[in-house]
This record gives sequence, structure tokens and C-alpha cells, in this order.
Amino acid sequence: MTFLPRRLLGPLLAASEAFPAILVTGPRQSGKTTLLREELGDTSAYVSFDDPLERDFARRDPQGFLDRFTAGPAILDEVQYVPELLQYLKIRIDRDRQARGRWLLTGSQQFGLMANVTESLAGRVAILELLPLAVDELPENERGDAERAIWLGGYPEPRLRPEVRDLWMRSYISTYVERDVRQLQNVQDLRTFETFVSLCAARHGQVLNMAAVSREAGISQPTVKSWIGALEATYLVWLLPPYFKSFGKRVVRSPKLYLLDPGLACTLTRQPSAAAALAGAMGGALFEGLVVGETVKALANLGMRPELYYWRSHDGLEIDLLVPLQGKLLPVEIKSTATPTSRHAQPLDRFRVAAGDDSAGHGLVVCRIPEPRPLPNGHLAMPWSQFPGWLRERLR
Repeated sequence: MTFLPRRLLGPLLAASEAFPAILVTGPRQSGKTTLLREELGDTSAYVSFDDPLERDFARRDPQGFLDRFTAGPAILDEVQYVPELLQYLKIRIDRDRQARGRWLLTGSQQFGLMANVTESLAGRVAILELLPLAVDELPENERGDAERAIWLGGYPEPRLRPEVRDLWMRSYISTYVERDVRQLQNVQDLRTFETFVSLCAARHGQVLNMAAVSREAGISQPTVKSWIGALEATYLVWLLPPYFKSFGKRVVRSPKLYLLDPGLACTLTRQPSAAAALAGAMGGALFEGLVVGETVKALANLGMRPELYYWRSHDGLEIDLLVPLQGKLLPVEIKSTATPTSRHAQPLDRFRVAAGDDSAGHGLVVCRIPEPRPLPNGHLAMPWSQFPGWLRERLR
């Protein structure tokens, strides 16, 4: 399969010159191992803890395991399987704090892994996230097709080999439920959990109502909260928090739920085809999720923790995305239209009035047009595929 250069390489190389260890985290099969081995593998030893023999060696004899790596960088893949190794790694790092880029770690589960890393390697490790392929990591001729982007998603395998898309998506979901979630949660009834995942997918792009999910899935609200945490930890869902400042209005305070990969969203909601997905009842939500996901990737690829919000007041004013930018909030409306008009920019006007010029800048309508074009009152209509690059240039 073709290797596509990843935008995270710049932050990765910078981190390798500043920290003894780097952890690249992200969902399974997003390309973490490929990135490290393609870009740094010529001089690196490599071990995967997917291998039960390597896991057993590291657990039984951690000092002997680490003694194998005497020179040059070492790639330790899927380190979440051997969290006890991290305290021994800390000792090695402290023996030679001047060594940089010595230990390259990958992991696929956020919360438990992050707790272990921050406890054992605080101040010694740079943490980066590699998410599935962003639109501007694709070849130029594949960047503007929203139907294809939504249908294939960003995981390298289905994106670069569309003929395996259906089988890959189904297999990924099955493996995800059986393997990753069971490690994070003691899920006894897989059928109920699968129903829960489907209910979450059906709410893609909606404000999360845990009480409603609890009723429909037949589980308690604490279980819903716990299982949502598992979906976050394994990168299946992204919760977009509300911006809490009211600007004189009562505001909604629950997060919006998105599946991070639109291809998986299509599969879990049983969309029949790429064209039907975008043209159907969920088309607006799928397009909105595509843009939100690309925005998350744009920030992660700069080595930044995405700081993004939405805003909705109880009287009906909603802004799909708020991005802190250059001391103000950038309001973004996401519309699947290819013909943006002043009507699409009206929520931007209303939000700027509510927030005040000191808090909110001119906004964007991100949509399916080929080139940027001005809208009334200083707003801008922006092609969805150009928005991540536009934003990234202003965040550098």
C-alpha cells in the first residue's frame, strides 16, 4: 500500500530533538507504526506488544527486555499492553537525561494509557496524536470530493484501497467491540453494547442526551456515561463541548457527539452508498461531522490538543463550531450547500451581536464551493477541503 507523508512528521521530529521519549497515540490502524517505521525506522529497533511473547518478556523481565536496546532509537508499539514497563523506562531515561528521541512509543487507548504515561514519564515524554488521514494529506486530485471523503473516511486502508472498504469497515467495528472495549470496560452483554454503539451513531452530530440513550438502550445513565468514555478512549467518538459563556442568553450545556471517522459513521448507520449518504436524511450531519473531524485533525497535526466548541442558546441560535483564534472566537457555520447565500451567514451576524466585537471575529460558512468567496458583513464562504489548511496557517 502506498505510504502518504503525514503532517505530524514535523512535530514528531521537533519532539525527538527535545524529549527523551515520544508517545504517538491515536486509533488503531491510523498509521502510527507506519509513520515511525517509514520515517525513522532505518535506524530504529522495533518491537510490537501485540506479540504475546514480547508482552510476556517485558512483564517477566523488564530490565532484560530493555537491555536489548543498546543504541539508537527503539520503537515500542502498543505500549498500553505493558503499562508496568513504563516505570523501568523512567529509570533508563533518568540515567541519561541528555539523550533525545531515544524511546518512541505508540498506543491506541487514551485514558488508561495517558494516566500511566503521565504518572511514570511526566516531563520526560512528548505526547502526539496521529488521527486517520486528513483531507490535505491525500493526493491533490482526491481532496475536494465530499461524497468520497464521507464514504471512505480517513483510515489509510479503505481510503487507499476502496475495493476493500465494506469488509474493512465491518471487520474494524467487530474487532473494536471484541478487543479494545472489553479491555476498558467489563462489558458482559456484547449485543447490548452493539445496540448502544448503533444508537450513538444514529445521534451523529446531535447534542448528547444521556437519558434518552439510557431509555432506548435499556441501560443505566452511569453505564451510558462509562461506555461513552470507552468510545472516546478508543477514538470512535469525539465529544464537542459547548462554549459555556452565555453572552446574555441561556445556553445548552451538553456536548455534541460525532463519530470521528465519517466512513465508520456511514457503516454504523447503514448508508447504502456514497451518493445516498450525502443526499439522505443524515447528509447534513455527515457533512458537519466531516468538517468537525477535519478540524480536529488539523490541530492534532500541529501537535496541539484540539480546543473546539459549539454554541447553542435556548432561543434557537446555534453556531456549529467555535475556534479560539488570535484572541477571539472564530464562529463557523457548516452547510452542505454548494450555493451559500447571505441567509447562511445570518447566525454569524447574530452571534457577533450577542458576543460583541471584542469576543467574536468575522465568521466562515464552510460548504461545498470550489473557491472562497466573500459574504455580507465581512464573513467568508470557504471550501470545506481548504478550511483545515486555512486554519492551520493561522494557528502556527
